[in-house]
Amino acid sequence: MKKTILVIVCSWVLAIAGQAQDMAGAAAKFINMLDTAQKLKAVYPFDIDDRYNFNYVPLDNRKGIEMNALTDAQKAAAFDLLKTCLGAETVVKAKSIMMLDAVLKILENRKPDDHTRDTGKYFVTIFGIPAPKTIWGWKLEGHHVAFNFYADKNVLVAGTPGFLGANPAVVQDGPQKGEQVLKNETEMGFALLHSLQPDQLKVALIDTAAPGEMITSNKRAIMALTPPGIGYGQLTPSQQQLFLQLVRLYINRYTRLFADKMLKEIEAGGLSNLYFAWAGVTDGPGLGHPHYYRIQGPTMLVEYDNTQTNANHVHTVVRDLKHDFGGDLLLEHYRKAH
Repeated sequence: MKKTILVIVCSWVLAIAGQAQDMAGAAAKFINMLDTAQKLKAVYPFDIDDRYNFNYVPLDNRKGIEMNALTDAQKAAAFDLLKTCLGAETVVKAKSIMMLDAVLKILENRKPDDHTRDTGKYFVTIFGIPAPKTIWGWKLEGHHVAFNFYADKNVLVAGTPGFLGANPAVVQDGPQKGEQVLKNETEMGFALLHSLQPDQLKVALIDTAAPGEMITSNKRAIMALTPPGIGYGQLTPSQQQLFLQLVRLYINRYTRLFADKMLKEIEAGGLSNLYFAWAGVTDGPGLGHPHYYRIQGPTMLVEYDNTQTNANHVHTVVRDLKHDFGGDLLLEHYRKAH
């Protein structure tokens, strides 16, 4: 029995080390594939203030190396790096969201030389030197895909802010008609909402009108939002299961090991301190049905918003109230080491 437990523990430790090594190794491989000019665009000091810039709209002046400037092999290496931080399903979602820019370009009747909507207008930026014993980070950022990752001694210690959006939320016409990249985020939110009894709904519904954008937007620092909505302890056991499934949907965007770490922090903060809030239309999703929800607790905050473009334009974000952008403690450790 003891031998079996030892094998399980050793396998778990090796899995953690393997994931971390993959991250540092994948980053080093990507950097080594860049030429000198590309490296100057891609790699920056860890303590540069731009590390805290967080945007999920199309921009031309981002720091980093643009996907459009990479060879196919370099792009593959960039996505290999992404796979060390996100779950396989999330990587697929990110790629699908990038390709929605091609749909938007047609819908908005943009000219071929107009690159406002561009499936390659996504930037990879690395902060610090990826290595087994260093503090470093990186981000992938562009229209509707914006993730920030940080490692310390080969361990992924932060993965937020982490943003995924979709426009169109549901493709209405053309070859991709019916595609809905963030379908689960929508349907599982409504499933929890529709499980509520009238007295519970009065607590959960914080406004009959949905906000026009996520309340935290792209702010560098955030705090818990009010009113909080309905608490985990105010739900029935079956409703609590739906709530936890929704929470896991967002934290499972990351690798299993990092998602487990986030879940443990949520549990340590107390499930009774988790809240679900809703604003806007409650009858169901669809064109012209703007709606918003959020999940928050002592350690994390999730926002979902679908109000723009006739309620066919979803924004979602995961924020960590302690570890966004790696957290202040990580920066302090970096400065002490340098």
